[in-house]
Amino acid sequence: MEYTGVLKKMKTENLDTVQYYLDMKTDFLNMNQLLQREIELAFVTYECLHCHLEKEIYRQGFCKSCFFDIPTTGDWIMRPELSKAHLDEEDRDLEYEKKVQLQPHIVYLANSSNVKVGVTRKSQIPTRWIDQGAHEAIEIVEVPNRYLAGITEVALKEHVADKTNWRTMLKNDIVDEDLTIWQQKLRGFIPEEAQEYFVENNKETNIQFPVNKYPVKPKSLNLVKEKTYKGKLVGIKGQYLIFEDDTVFNIRANEGLVVKMVIA
Repeated sequence: MEYTGVLKKMKTENLDTVQYYLDMKTDFLNMNQLLQREIELAFVTYECLHCHLEKEIYRQGFCKSCFFDIPTTGDWIMRPELSKAHLDEEDRDLEYEKKVQLQPHIVYLANSSNVKVGVTRKSQIPTRWIDQGAHEAIEIVEVPNRYLAGITEVALKEHVADKTNWRTMLKNDIVDEDLTIWQQKLRGFIPEEAQEYFVENNKETNIQFPVNKYPVKPKSLNLVKEKTYKGKLVGIKGQYLIFEDDTVFNIRANEGLVVKMVIA
């Protein structure tokens, strides 16, 4: 079987084991069904996810000109505390910014390589946790806009990590934590404006990933540099494909690449 398409992050479904789906334009692949199969990947070209032109990808699947122009890549995306739609102030496109920023947001704790704090729209739970490769997660606050979530994250990351070690996450070299204890421990550090939104009496969400074999020494595949790669798929975690020889390929980090995929 042979497929060609532009890479976009895999869609997921949180069942007993996470189900992964890859959109290859004319085909929608359930990647779980490809476990233990030989897969060959080949770099073809680039395609910006916004303008769809054949231009080198700069960041997040977009060419450089789109990245610095479109509203979906404003600074407030990565730094929610910079959100200003609640003040009726525009960054790039106020209508879009109001649509995204002025909706319920969650500040959460997730354990993927270690316990970390993060922010996402409520509608993205548990998708965000799955994409980060978290095997357990819990909400801390549910606030009405992105700004309040951002200032809460800034306050809490003084006391807990805000980054994931991707190698540790992929090796599954992690320790189970009682996130309800962490939640209570961090409660006092929540900014006053967000204290009323603390989520009481909630439980951890546990996530199971389809991995038959974890890599011992994961090595990241640079498909643009290598041009082609072939290996047996043995697992999927976060947005990573894991191969038998410890090679890993981050679909999310390679959005905008047009690839050919051959499945033996």
